[in-house]
Amino acid sequence: MSATRSRRPGRKARPDVLQKPRGIVHPRVQAVGPEHFGIVAVDCAKARSKWMLADFYGNVLLPPAVVEHNRPGFGAAVAALREAVAARDIRDLLVAVERTGRYHHPVRRAFAAAGFEVRTVHPFTTKQFRQPADPGNKTDDTDLAAISRAAINGFALAEPSSPDESWRQLQLLTRHRRDLVRKASILCCQIKEHLDAALPGYAARFPTLWEHPAAMTLALRVGGADELLRASRAALAGVLDAAGVGFQQRTITRVLEWCASAGAPDVAASHVRRLAAGLEADRQGKELEIGAFEREIAALLCATPYVLLMSIPGVNVVSAAEYAAEMGPIGNYANARCITGRAGLYPSRYQSDAVDRAGPMIRCANRRLRSAIMQVADNLVTCNHYFALLAARWRARGDDPRLVRVRVAQRFARISFQMVAGGRVFDHPAARERDYVPQKLVAFHHRHQTPAVQVQHDLQQASKQLPPGEHAAEAKPLQEELTKIVEKRRRGPQPLGEILPAVLAALGAGVIQSPPSGSSDLT
Repeated sequence: MSATRSRRPGRKARPDVLQKPRGIVHPRVQAVGPEHFGIVAVDCAKARSKWMLADFYGNVLLPPAVVEHNRPGFGAAVAALREAVAARDIRDLLVAVERTGRYHHPVRRAFAAAGFEVRTVHPFTTKQFRQPADPGNKTDDTDLAAISRAAINGFALAEPSSPDESWRQLQLLTRHRRDLVRKASILCCQIKEHLDAALPGYAARFPTLWEHPAAMTLALRVGGADELLRASRAALAGVLDAAGVGFQQRTITRVLEWCASAGAPDVAASHVRRLAAGLEADRQGKELEIGAFEREIAALLCATPYVLLMSIPGVNVVSAAEYAAEMGPIGNYANARCITGRAGLYPSRYQSDAVDRAGPMIRCANRRLRSAIMQVADNLVTCNHYFALLAARWRARGDDPRLVRVRVAQRFARISFQMVAGGRVFDHPAARERDYVPQKLVAFHHRHQTPAVQVQHDLQQASKQLPPGEHAAEAKPLQEELTKIVEKRRRGPQPLGEILPAVLAALGAGVIQSPPSGSSDLT
């Protein structure tokens, strides 16, 4: 992703102002006077922080002091600050807190609750403002001085307003789900390694071993190749029936075929199988947790306009929810370039005189948002006809595969901004067709065996996000599904048959009535 060019346009600079737009304080300083504008610098740690008060000229009004992260400590700091503000005739004030993992959040909340404006300073900014003044000397006091200089120069940045509880809940659930998926993947690798030791070549017979619970059950509950060969087909079928695992006879046939050519197992094969069985139980428990979290995530997604992204072929509930959780409210972004800028989806650049060289993507970015966008880009290249053709064309031209993914991610960021901010479904001129949001939700909940009450609630919430002009098109697949249910006339409960009429009514579509059967037997 690097290239050398004589001249390239790059990202536009801001010649009218040198400060960061979200860090400008000079108009406020001019309004009250530099000697009456105060800056509180806070260097955060885990259990306690250090803070001081200076004016805009850099004169220290309150020397560095330690504040404990508890209610008495914060109360004493706020009281001392208010006393100094009154004594020094400070007419305007901001609190600059260095962002340090999660340690700065208690400090930020305490000063904000006291009525002060709180801004954040990136640790890289603190380092760059400290090194010229105190090279080779890193202490809490030198950090406080650097934080003050950063705030004076417009690098104490105002953060967007905190999202409401539902956005924060969506973010927490999607991140926890992603963590569970990683742990489940690690467990899969461990189980496969143990099976290769106890049953050499067994996992190779079932490339998608986790989709064959019957094969996994026989491997963990019966024994090695000799025990499997000695057991009859009826005995193996009995083991599966006792475990409540559905199976087909061809699965047992593949297991017995492996037994005929199996290699020598590990000397402690029985103990290895026992360890694998424990890991498999842990994996199944995590899969159940993941499914439960995904149902909660779907409910939260349906209450946001990001559910419209599911009309893009290749975007499902999970990928749309992860993108929504890391993005937050779309009102925080003025345009699509704000999305790619926050995610760091643009190359670094070195330019001096006639030398103008582009490098890899910038390192300072919101990595979680970048990861969510790149995962969607991978799905689009795999599952979306339009983006698959684009990617194939770029690869045939010899472009770096990483550059191809970034281009797809940038296009998705632009499309998603237009859809979410404008309340529109996917309507790309180069796309053959689009997906339908309620249809995807129905399929998702069918796979997750979601209770009918939640399915109906999620569908109705999603219908509120759909633009009125698309209600008829979105209702069409549901009408077809309801027609199939009516025509089949299956006995027993029909959850979708009870849900879909209410959803179709919300979308303003007519409901198909079943013709009378002519039979007096209602069963």
